[in-house]
Amino acid sequence: MKIVVIGGGAAGLGAAGAAKGANPNAEIVVYTEFADVAYSPCGIPFVHGNEIESFETLFLATKEQYVQTGIDVHYETTVTSIDTDARTISVEGEGEVNYDRLVLATGWLYSDPGLAGSDLEGLYRVKDIRAAMEWDKVIEQSKSAVIVESGFIAMEMTSALRHRGLDVTLVDPGPYPMSDVADPEIVEPVRQQWEDMGVDLQWGNNVTAYRGNGKLTHVETDNGDVEADIAIIGTHKTPNNALAEAAGIKVGTTGGIIVDSHMRTSVDGVFAAGDCTEIPHGVSNVPLQGLSGSHAYAQGKTAGVNAGGAEREYRSVYVPWGMLAGEWMLGGVSFGEVTASALGLEFVTGTANGITRARYYPGVKPITVKLLADPASRKLIGGQMVGGEGIKERADFLGMMTRTGIRVDQIATMENVYSPAIGALNEPIAVAAQNLLAKL
Repeated sequence: MKIVVIGGGAAGLGAAGAAKGANPNAEIVVYTEFADVAYSPCGIPFVHGNEIESFETLFLATKEQYVQTGIDVHYETTVTSIDTDARTISVEGEGEVNYDRLVLATGWLYSDPGLAGSDLEGLYRVKDIRAAMEWDKVIEQSKSAVIVESGFIAMEMTSALRHRGLDVTLVDPGPYPMSDVADPEIVEPVRQQWEDMGVDLQWGNNVTAYRGNGKLTHVETDNGDVEADIAIIGTHKTPNNALAEAAGIKVGTTGGIIVDSHMRTSVDGVFAAGDCTEIPHGVSNVPLQGLSGSHAYAQGKTAGVNAGGAEREYRSVYVPWGMLAGEWMLGGVSFGEVTASALGLEFVTGTANGITRARYYPGVKPITVKLLADPASRKLIGGQMVGGEGIKERADFLGMMTRTGIRVDQIATMENVYSPAIGALNEPIAVAAQNLLAKL
């Protein structure tokens, strides 16, 4: 059996490794347009901000290791088309390549509103590590930057560029950071910190064009021009699905490839995983696209196992998430009040302000937890948090509670670790649940 994977990110390499594990005798070939695979693009902003020493530390494996495991990776190659009837792909420089099973892991692109000047030198889309290495030199020589919309990576780049001493202007059409994802009181500490750091925050504003003579000199917005040496593009993720659509593979309302629980597409023998797909949300059943690297990797493993002839199932997602923005950690599960209201869901909220360690222990940090529950079933349906530490573990915990249908009554009386160095006497998740119950 020959299994071909298009894409060398978390989903693609996860699929390749899982396929080889499920079928050791299969020939596994991966095609990627980039010069590398198996690195963490999520770490790029932290190298730019000097929190991580070098880009080299972001590589997870060497090219030789993939050769040793029997995975044939073709670097800097472009797949131009897919013929699902003939079970072939066309590759620049290689011609037609046959496959028995195909896994699409083509990832995502930054949405492009088609603004004038989008091809100017000085516009940075954080993604490829080799490009990031060159851009780091540009950042070193730059004095000012515009952040175009406050997406996840753009949030991290805002703090990173201030750490590097650049004058930073953030232009976003929303009323506050990540307004399509987070609730205002959750991201308020981040917004306040940016203001204290001297970031020029322009909410309710839109970039309308990029200007310069070959190289960016300023950005046009609804509220006037902003001078800038560079612009960081933080627009939404869109699925990179031109190949799939041209091949007649069905895509959904998000533009992501429609897959079943085995990551099978609408075409026999073709699987898909990662940011190019859409996955149903476990609470709302609304299809989601553009999730985290951990989701992409798990989906890739599911696709690879099934492509290799074994069986694995992938469930609906509840999306535990977390990130670092300046000195603050943000995170949560499922959605917050803003999104739940937009979906027309019935919910009750409960909020608690707590601490991450005993009040007298050095390094104690504040934390705020906000929970959402369905008033009829009393099941947890979402939550958001902001704090100085401990967000990731709590987001994972809330994700499992949402997935398993735990009622807030049980969360309110949960047991929790008390140890002065790592946990306070009162767990803020439990206190938030108690406050929610009081409303019910």
